Amino acid sequence: MGRLENKVALITGGSRGMGAAEAQLFAEEGAHVIIGDILEEQGRTTASKIDTPDTRCLFERLDVLNVSNWKSVIQTIVSKFGKLDVLVNNAGVTSRKMLLDTSEAEWDRVMDINCKGTFLGIKTTIPVLKNSGGGSIINISSQMGLVGADYISPQYQASKGAVRLLTKSVAIQYAPNNIRCNSIHPAPIETDMTAEVRDNPEAFQNMLRRIPMARYGKPKEVAYAALYLASDESSFVTGSEVVVDGGWTAQ
Repeated sequence: MGRLENKVALITGGSRGMGAAEAQLFAEEGAHVIIGDILEEQGRTTASKIDTPDTRCLFERLDVLNVSNWKSVIQTIVSKFGKLDVLVNNAGVTSRKMLLDTSEAEWDRVMDINCKGTFLGIKTTIPVLKNSGGGSIINISSQMGLVGADYISPQYQASKGAVRLLTKSVAIQYAPNNIRCNSIHPAPIETDMTAEVRDNPEAFQNMLRRIPMARYGKPKEVAYAALYLASDESSFVTGSEVVVDGGWTAQ
């Protein structure tokens, strides 16, 4: 039996990158997976590659800032599977504008998608998790939600720090309902989001110098952390940070 046998998991931003790696690994471990994303073509392609006779993987269009989208996706999940066990709030964006170059609109864009989107996901799924007898919420934050840096936008750091403390608040409030909530804090990972830096030799080397292991992480290395938090192996873990950063925050 897989580590997530017969669990039902919704992964936002699951069309590519870390989300796709999480979806693939969860399915391999026996979960029924729902990918929620605005990238419809990529999402359907990813889901079709994962879907097997033994493990169902569905794609549902989901804009994390659209409450109606959230409600519709949750209704679909309950209709098809009868429950929800795991929510991975993976959808997010980055920004590289420094403070004085950041417009109000750019601040709002990053804070809304990274933080408000996570809040809306939690708020919408809590009732169905309660009805399912509990579950696991996993919020993808960042090492930048733990420490500061001089090279990245303040709104990105603020949004990821907010996700960290939102996680703790939810963990405390819903522990009596057997709902666990934890955050994962990756350093740079080899995804589309980091391609711009990796394609710039100088910027890439500057980044590697900040990482004691001197490399970017791989999406599956984050997926394994999510797998642990989604599984019953972490049944006494809530309100915690799992750091997957190659030693970044140990300095």
